[in-house]
Amino acid sequence: MNITAREKDRESTEKRILNAIGEMIAEEGFEKIGVNAIAARSGVSKILIYRYFSSVDGLIASYIRQHDFWINFPLEITSKEEIPDFIKKMFHQHIEQLRKDPTLKRIYRWELSSNNEMIVKLREQRESVGVKLIERVCELTGKEQSEMAVFASMATASITYLIMLGEFCPVYNGIPLDKESGWEEIEKGIDSMVDNLFTN
Repeated sequence: MNITAREKDRESTEKRILNAIGEMIAEEGFEKIGVNAIAARSGVSKILIYRYFSSVDGLIASYIRQHDFWINFPLEITSKEEIPDFIKKMFHQHIEQLRKDPTLKRIYRWELSSNNEMIVKLREQRESVGVKLIERVCELTGKEQSEMAVFASMATASITYLIMLGEFCPVYNGIPLDKESGWEEIEKGIDSMVDNLFTN
């Protein structure tokens, strides 16, 4: 087998392992995740799982890095004029991804009650992206970094909380979290806040 073929074979195997752990987290949470269960679900030997990811924590970290919205967010803002629409679209995409991905919702809940080395590193990666994004927006608009940081923190934290809450609580402040109409209302509210932020 040549190098290219081996690389493709490894890529395919890693994908099977990552898909397996994503399915397991979505179905069962983290309690039953172990290398034996992952091997059985993916059809890949424990030896290869350890070789490719070092540990179960390393595998979970790889899954998060591959799917996390903020870690993978592109920092491409070219002009001041496009910023309001860019930010609206960003929050809409964040809502859409997190609502549709049960695995990410479980991971967010797990992170809130854990503080191991892997999670600390992932938070640092998200923090780096967030700070760079805020700095770029402030550079183009002249807005105070503290103002933008507070707005971004409140918006992202609220979105995450409401999406996680929506699995157990169908209504929040009269907004139906279990219906599309409720999320359309939330998105319109976010759009309005963005417009107010950049017209004042």
